[in-house]
Amino acid sequence: MSLSGDLRDLVLGDARADRVVPPTGFTATLTVFASGAMAFLAVFALALSFATGRLADRWEGALAQSATIRLSAPEGEVETQIAAALRILGQTPGVASARVMTPGEQAELLAPWFGPDLPLDLLPVPRLIEITETDEGFDAEGLRFRLAGEAPGAVLDDHSRWRRPLVEAAGRIRALGFVSLALIGGAMAAMITLAAGAALSANAQIIGTLRLVGARDVFIARAFVRRFTLRAALGAAGGTALAMLAIVLLPPAGGETSFLTGLGFERTEWLWPLLVPLCAAVVAFWATRFAALSRLGKLT
Repeated sequence: MSLSGDLRDLVLGDARADRVVPPTGFTATLTVFASGAMAFLAVFALALSFATGRLADRWEGALAQSATIRLSAPEGEVETQIAAALRILGQTPGVASARVMTPGEQAELLAPWFGPDLPLDLLPVPRLIEITETDEGFDAEGLRFRLAGEAPGAVLDDHSRWRRPLVEAAGRIRALGFVSLALIGGAMAAMITLAAGAALSANAQIIGTLRLVGARDVFIARAFVRRFTLRAALGAAGGTALAMLAIVLLPPAGGETSFLTGLGFERTEWLWPLLVPLCAAVVAFWATRFAALSRLGKLT
């Protein structure tokens, strides 16, 4: 049973061989349904992978060139230390700009945790200085030493301890999406192998009769390969179309930091789901070919 012959028959077809495989029955339904369900899940796994990739880029970009100085000092020294910190920042290579955040901006930052009515003037809330870095960045350790000497109440936070876990988590979720794709492909291959094997066993008498009249196993196997491959491609195309429609109809998520923000595809990413039916056909081709070769060798 040559691979080139299988591929040629898959494309061109053989009306005589197609009649060997029953066009209806539970194997046909199982193949179409399994392919459609697996394709539906595969498209959402792709969407998850692309969404987490964009989320990681957004998190990294938002925190990559920024830092914060948190300043706590006795009431009479706050303004003096703020002035010293700003002077140091102005002399530090790699610092593009620095500004003291207003009480209103600090209240907005704390509102998700403490509510909008937090009385900042009655609480010992540290003052915050927002730093914007240049592309080259600054020497964080050297800046910490200078601040410790001239503004001892200032603590530098370069966001690295926040950025790294977030980006790593998003990267792992993205990898999980690709692992899910591999598992979906494996499950689909297993289901189609079982369906093809069941169809071959159910038609054992017909196969025996065909052998008696001179039909070779290659002729019989190619008929099964073609029929099951086309069924899988058809089911996967339907599942892919439903999944893409479901993604289009997803309600928008609120907030730029929401995990569901941007779940789906953007621009050329919409071309990737179109490969799912083709991949399903390839999986079905190899799974059916393996099942046919194995089962025909056992049928006597």
